[in-house]
Amino acid sequence: MPSVHVITTPAAMSAWSEAARARGERIAFVPTMGALHAGHVSLLAAARKQGDRVVLSIFVNPTQFGPQEDLARYPRDLDGDLAKAASVGTDVAFVPGVADMYPPGAQTFIDVREVAQGLCGERRPGHFTGVATVVAKLFGIVRPHVALFGEKDFQQLAVIRRMVADLNMPVEIEGRPTLRESDGLAMSSRNAYLSPAERGRAVAIFRGVSAACERFAAGERGAIALVESALSAMKDRVDRIDYVEIRDAESLRPVERLEKPAVILAAAFVGATRLIDNMRLG
Repeated sequence: MPSVHVITTPAAMSAWSEAARARGERIAFVPTMGALHAGHVSLLAAARKQGDRVVLSIFVNPTQFGPQEDLARYPRDLDGDLAKAASVGTDVAFVPGVADMYPPGAQTFIDVREVAQGLCGERRPGHFTGVATVVAKLFGIVRPHVALFGEKDFQQLAVIRRMVADLNMPVEIEGRPTLRESDGLAMSSRNAYLSPAERGRAVAIFRGVSAACERFAAGERGAIALVESALSAMKDRVDRIDYVEIRDAESLRPVERLEKPAVILAAAFVGATRLIDNMRLG
């Protein structure tokens, strides 16, 4: 199996991309924080079909973690990540250090406003500023033609789409469907934190959003009733529900009655682990 070429500095990554572009090659890019699972691998496999060259980034971005969040214990497995990336033909892994991405004295950040409000934006202050900033920096360094993101992080994808449109960034953004375990649990690097008993309970988040989808399919269009269905399926299995809300699928504005495509989004704690999920309605 061919190995993945590892690049650790922004200058070297930019030089590699400039050379690829000069050859007329299309670059497909998958930004990650590592701890790759099958969902990430599916993004890399899709990227392989989208471009002549596939670039993966692995960077645990400190600016998107809050003071009480899990930066220090976030799972890291570079060797395992590189093996998984190689299995689907990834060309390059860009693995910078914190000082490479945030030089001493760094003070420039990107604030995407409306779509970052509420949901995870409210519960994790500053999170999406960190996300938008690091993705913008990665786009500037890697210079991809297309970048692929999973729809599990639905609000994150909306923030990135808005940033790219607002700043006229010359990169296509492709969202890919959430990959799930056999019982429906959305694949996430944070699933590794769950004990066996917690893992068994975590599927309640999937069952909650699924219950809302089933009630929608049966004809219910009131957001309150749909949220109640989700809450009923979740409340006795998770330890704390952070939010369950229905938003417009494009603008992410709250909706009371579903007249056009919407999405139900949920976040809950199982043990000490915060997990998110979503499903489209309509």
